[in-house]
Amino acid sequence: MFDLDIRSRKPIYEQLVDKLKELIIHEVFKADQKLPSVRLLAKELTINPNTIQKAYRELEHQNYIYSVPGKGSFVTPQVDTLNNEKVKKMKEELVRLLAEAMYLGMDKDEILSLISQAEKAVKGGSDSD
Repeated sequence: MFDLDIRSRKPIYEQLVDKLKELIIHEVFKADQKLPSVRLLAKELTINPNTIQKAYRELEHQNYIYSVPGKGSFVTPQVDTLNNEKVKKMKEELVRLLAEAMYLGMDKDEILSLISQAEKAVKGGSDSD
């Protein structure tokens, strides 16, 4: 489930954060589902529990998970009221990336196709174009 590269320049906790976000976005972990305990995940991945805890803290800070003392960490349900500041930054980044992609030769149809792929991935679809 978790492919972590110990030789990567990217810290292990960041790799773990990215992988867990991906699993949450693709609904492998559903809303309010309990995540593996820090101790269990550390044992499974053979990494320091503090590394897992750091990743969980970061995910909680980013609002992907929440903690219940004595119970564990759970996936935060999606809410209709979006974090406006985060969405604003994401839109700015998307515009920058799209402009760069167009500069490098991608056309509108290719970009729209990628958007469709992303939408299918988020909705759990596996249809390929």
